[in-house]
Amino acid sequence: MPGEKRSSSSLFTVLLAFGANILVAIAKTVAAVITGSASLVAEAAHSWADAGNEIFLIQAERAAARPRDDSHPGGYGRDAYVWSLFAAVGLFTAGAVVSIMHGVSALSAEEEDTDYLIGYIVLAAAFVFEGISFIQSYRQAHAKASDAGTNTFEHVLRTSNPTLRAVFAEDSAALVGLVIAFLGLLLHELTGNPFWDALGSILVGVLLAIVAFVLIERNRRFLVGQPGSDRAWEAALTALLEHPEVEKVTYLHLEYVGPERFYLVAAIDLRGNDREADVAVDLRDVEAALEESPWITEAVLTLSRPGAAALVPASVP
Repeated sequence: MPGEKRSSSSLFTVLLAFGANILVAIAKTVAAVITGSASLVAEAAHSWADAGNEIFLIQAERAAARPRDDSHPGGYGRDAYVWSLFAAVGLFTAGAVVSIMHGVSALSAEEEDTDYLIGYIVLAAAFVFEGISFIQSYRQAHAKASDAGTNTFEHVLRTSNPTLRAVFAEDSAALVGLVIAFLGLLLHELTGNPFWDALGSILVGVLLAIVAFVLIERNRRFLVGQPGSDRAWEAALTALLEHPEVEKVTYLHLEYVGPERFYLVAAIDLRGNDREADVAVDLRDVEAALEESPWITEAVLTLSRPGAAALVPASVP
């Protein structure tokens, strides 16, 4: 089913990122201890934060996949945004704050002998592992963006899939952070001034803070109630109008209740002039037909008020 394919694809992306971050975090930590580089300390904190966050994202995928029940008729999809919010807060506290604080404390440090070569080797290896993870998240995002008819980066920002957005953002930040750390280490070696290394740590922290705030804001929007996209609204309206019992639709509201899952409310006119009891049955039949879609968690239909204007899909002139 489409929902199962979405879940398995996202879970593979998260697991790949988790494995890459664990390997990179260990390598960066060893290099940071050997070299004493502030930028490498920041990068180690970054990778450990990312690895910890992947655990939250794995839980997000598992929680959101639970089927709805009597206690949660709208399903458990919003759990994905809760756990992803925890991951974003963790990125800020364990990554951004630690990196900035360590960089500030290193500004007044005296020049010490260090093994720059080890730092460069670790950063290069980390770039390869992070690049592999980024390519996977980019491929998944690009495929989804192509289906939605939009560009990849816009899709990542607007997607209802928080794990895809988080992994893509963290992998992107990781690659940029590695470049910053490399420049900080290189300028430290060329000038003999540890200021550049410390500045690299601070800049990595600022980068992580920006990414964390973006992720927190996006998850907040979906938790408080994010309306469905125009494309999803058009698809839902078309599906309603194609049902043989529906004559017209006068109101339609879609709201995300999980990754690519919607709660649908609509006011419709039914064909014919059935008795009230029969109308109730017909409405429930249409609701059941809508809920067979992997995209609709729950549908609630009511009758249109007399004289209400009909909604028309944008594709219809």
